[in-house]
Amino acid sequence: MLLFRLIFESLSFAGNSLRGNKLRTFLSLLGITIGIFAIISVFTVIDSLENYIRENLNTLGNNMVFIQKWPWTPPEGENEYPWWKYLNRPVPTVEDAEVIARQSALSQHVVFFVGLSSTIQYGNAKADDIPVLATTYDLMDTWSVDIEHGRYYTESEMRSGMALTVVGSELVDRLFEGRNPVGKEIKIQGHRFYVIGSYKRKGADMFGTSMDQMIQIPVGYAANMVDFRNRDMGQTINVKARPNVDSDQFMAELEGIMRTLHRLKPMEENDFALNEVSVISTRFDAFFKVFNLAGTVIGSFSILVGGFGIANIMFVSVKERTHIIGIQKSLGAKRYFILLEFIFEAVILSLLGGVVGLMLVFAGTGIVRAASDLTLALSMGNVVLGLLVSGVIGLISGFMPALTAARLDPVNAMNAV
Repeated sequence: MLLFRLIFESLSFAGNSLRGNKLRTFLSLLGITIGIFAIISVFTVIDSLENYIRENLNTLGNNMVFIQKWPWTPPEGENEYPWWKYLNRPVPTVEDAEVIARQSALSQHVVFFVGLSSTIQYGNAKADDIPVLATTYDLMDTWSVDIEHGRYYTESEMRSGMALTVVGSELVDRLFEGRNPVGKEIKIQGHRFYVIGSYKRKGADMFGTSMDQMIQIPVGYAANMVDFRNRDMGQTINVKARPNVDSDQFMAELEGIMRTLHRLKPMEENDFALNEVSVISTRFDAFFKVFNLAGTVIGSFSILVGGFGIANIMFVSVKERTHIIGIQKSLGAKRYFILLEFIFEAVILSLLGGVVGLMLVFAGTGIVRAASDLTLALSMGNVVLGLLVSGVIGLISGFMPALTAARLDPVNAMNAV
């Protein structure tokens, strides 16, 4: 009970001192507010960006492998991207995808796709430079896209080279004014296609790509439009693993199948790339470590300035209240009471500044969300961090002034002017 009473009385003294010196309190608050606002703003932006990137990577799936001519990153342990080694590699083919689908025991879905750009025309309406995705029939299940109107083409329709297409929601708005496009006829590079379906609106991912803006056609018919067997057009085989399959075993199986297809000798290097989403995730881990370090350094300088401000104000407060401290000691106040009084005052001051700084960060995230598509969110972890940092800075900044006050001689303090 004595301890709680001491804490309560120390808080009361500290509160009265803060209320009695409003301008000084405001100036002290300003320093720590700016510091907390700076460091928590940086962490909030970094955390929001990291969450956005990881959510987009998760939509690609951790159990997905993209077999391509070009690797996404330099070889492990190297900083330079040796593009000249990859230039003459063969491009993946539809036949490669079919062999993988037959021989792979760990694969659930295998899809081949290649992209091109073309002008799409429906009646008098026209859309230029539209991404056209020529794919095999398994893309629906591999990418987990949803049909809004109509249906998706079948394996037999793909193999027979029928001129069918599935369009994205943005093209539905641009060409068909939002009406159901199923059964309509469009032209792609002068070729007539029948629309059999449209995708649900999904939005763009972190790479700026979206099925909303694309149009999809069977790869069997696309072979009549462009020679993608002998040209590098970003041909890709996307393989989705079965649930709960070990990643290393899955990669080893795909590598073995591809090496056999390309007739590679045991000591020869792979002439294909097995790109995993985890590779991108690992690269971003290092990226965010650097960003977090930079944010910590920037915020630490701001916090340091606020801490010096509080320490300076507390020394002034001790000087002004020297006579009162002498009276308190003459009436029996212990050193730890004086010490706690000034420490609590510094901590309360710092916490108030921290709360104001967090409120400014919260208001800023709301303004950003309202003014743009970027989603910023002040997490509970950053709130706790802001309050913890504020409390620690207050404790450190107030300790030396409080210790100075606690060590004052009561006689000399009472006689101080």
